[in-house]
Amino acid sequence: MNDFVTRFLSEAGKRPGEVAVIDPDGTTTTFGDLRRLALAVSTGLRAEGLEPGDGVLFAVRNSAEAIGLFLGALQAGAVLISADTAVGPALVSARLRAYRPRWLIAESLFYTASVVGPVRGFCRRRGWPVPDLRQAIADRGIRHVHIGRRLPGVPRSARPLRKLPARAPGPAPEPDWDAPALIVFTSGTTEQPKGVVHTLRSLTSAVTMLGEHLPFAPGDVMHADGIMAGLPALLGGARLSLPKPSAPPERFAHDLAARRVTHAYGVPVHLAEVFRVLPKWPGHVRHLVMGSAPAAPAVLRQALAAVPGGEVLSIYAMTEAIPLAVARAEDKLAHIERGLPGDLLGTPSSGVTARIAEDGELLVSAPNACLGYLGAPRLTELATGDLATLDDDGRIVMTGRKKDMFIRGTYNIYPGLYEPSIALLEGVREAAMVGTPDPVTEDETVVLAVVADSDDVDPARLVRRLRRQLPELIDAEAVPDHIVVLPELPRSGRSRKLDRRRLRELIAAGRP
Repeated sequence: MNDFVTRFLSEAGKRPGEVAVIDPDGTTTTFGDLRRLALAVSTGLRAEGLEPGDGVLFAVRNSAEAIGLFLGALQAGAVLISADTAVGPALVSARLRAYRPRWLIAESLFYTASVVGPVRGFCRRRGWPVPDLRQAIADRGIRHVHIGRRLPGVPRSARPLRKLPARAPGPAPEPDWDAPALIVFTSGTTEQPKGVVHTLRSLTSAVTMLGEHLPFAPGDVMHADGIMAGLPALLGGARLSLPKPSAPPERFAHDLAARRVTHAYGVPVHLAEVFRVLPKWPGHVRHLVMGSAPAAPAVLRQALAAVPGGEVLSIYAMTEAIPLAVARAEDKLAHIERGLPGDLLGTPSSGVTARIAEDGELLVSAPNACLGYLGAPRLTELATGDLATLDDDGRIVMTGRKKDMFIRGTYNIYPGLYEPSIALLEGVREAAMVGTPDPVTEDETVVLAVVADSDDVDPARLVRRLRRQLPELIDAEAVPDHIVVLPELPRSGRSRKLDRRRLRELIAAGRP
């Protein structure tokens, strides 16, 4: 099997005049133009001296140009390092020390925003997250390629992308399937940044496995934010539609119709906002994929109502391995409505082997799993951090997160066991349980935070009703000490996952 870069170049060569990508602003790029850009980047970087294994810090917003750069740099043998727009200079510096890149490819605006304080502040106030590139700009050992016209802050030595040499010293290197190809930093402190290292083999497996779950054909249109989510569509000869970042749900709904979308991807919290604007989607939307975070029962029902007769899938994945399992929305709802504990994650993807450790943690081995973490030994098995069981059909059921577990007395409480059932109760849209330390006993006080399913719900009445219902619904040891009704649950990151730390802070600040 060819690697996914080679497969794209082959597929693009078959349909050069067809539209491959619709940028967030509506600009279109054909397969032929995208293929030429990828080859030009590969040729130009090698002509400039890039060698296999060179680290390339990559700071480009989602666009056809970003995809071409991604593919071209990988073909040239680079190790791409994703630039994070959300972290500060201290963490950027720590990450650059952990894996010092030899190259920086960035939009000219990002250079300006990094060195001109007022511009950086203006961008962030407008909701345009910009990576902090000051450390990389100051490093004289890093070579620069800028995208767009030269702006203040772009180093004098930087080469414009469009003026890279057209001739390379030789053919593209033979791909090393098991060498590092992509590094994504997921978390960590300034002392020990956590970099996930993927290879061409793991990335190719990920793209292939996603395509198996969601097959594409020419004429299909995938509306998804992110290169990895969109590559299966391009490899299938379909069109990739990129949404505008931070756009209101009305814009997402508009694009579904205007771009004739057949497949859509989103995180549950954002999709819930779209459902409120557009309860029933256009008939040409046949597939809806949810990922990155658990979906409340109300959102699952809305998703099924939005695409009647279509397919609604929920993908379980990690930065370390995409995907791991897939479940149909109907099956997830049935699991909850039968009163079964936990969140049904679904059947393991092809090639994924799952087992449960003695402490209940889900361990997996898979062809799409990362090589390991930067500076750490190679992984043979991936510890997911999720607590899970395997049902009689071999499906994965998540019962909680190891780090989310808290203790009341001698009883271990796993929120994931109870939250789906609580979210099914009348008047409740979302539910989250956290433990807050009692200042006297240091035991955990259990607090349940809920979001009402409409503005008409009276918070006091809802709390009283939950007080009556919960003892019959969940284990006695997990019945909350306090119940609070919030307008929304705090979220973090691009996937807008529940931020339990922030939730604990909000509760501690507001509880009598």
